[in-house]
Amino acid sequence: MIRLSGAEALTALDPVFAQYAVGAGHNLWGLRHLTMREKAFVCLTADLCHPHLGQPLAMHLRMALDNGTDPEAIRELYRHLAPYTGYPIVVTALQRLTELGLPEAKDDKPVEPTPLSGPLARAVHALEDVDPGLAAFTEDQLAQRWARPHLSVRERALACLVVDVFHQTLGESLRLHAELARTAGATDDTLRDLLRGVAEFGLPRAWAAARALRLEPPQPSSSAV
Repeated sequence: MIRLSGAEALTALDPVFAQYAVGAGHNLWGLRHLTMREKAFVCLTADLCHPHLGQPLAMHLRMALDNGTDPEAIRELYRHLAPYTGYPIVVTALQRLTELGLPEAKDDKPVEPTPLSGPLARAVHALEDVDPGLAAFTEDQLAQRWARPHLSVRERALACLVVDVFHQTLGESLRLHAELARTAGATDDTLRDLLRGVAEFGLPRAWAAARALRLEPPQPSSSAV
């Protein structure tokens, strides 16, 4: 069983709560259809959405680093999420990551926007009928992010789905990010595991998102009687 960073600190705060929290943590980190990086990104994205930039962020950062997540990928996650969670909270989060000892950014190259295609382009096009100015800003923000290095499209899409669950943006935004995740190799099992992981941070939101995604019921194991 994986060792959870910070469990001792939780026990010092409240031993009964620590048992709940450790059990929830083992649920998330034991999910089979998410990579270790993706599990770390679920936690780090949740910390932006609440926001929880104190002990929870410290624990999740340590778990991410201890399980091999590259520091530049953590920075890229927060760069990617800025327009989804809000630029101001990402400023505070980056300050906090620096205080927690995250190495300085290695990537200082100018941002080169990449023309949108596929689901992202269709989403922007649909928005043009609502507000051309908002569509132009959205296109600029998305074009700066989705083709950058350090994170895969699947990782970016799954992180955006975490934001959708927290913000309960369960319409167009949720559908777009689910499509992007699936296009990049995610399956219904992947998305089910994502929701089970996010449930640690708020059961009612996870329930609502599970209904909105309308995933196919999981197939019984071939060993089932």
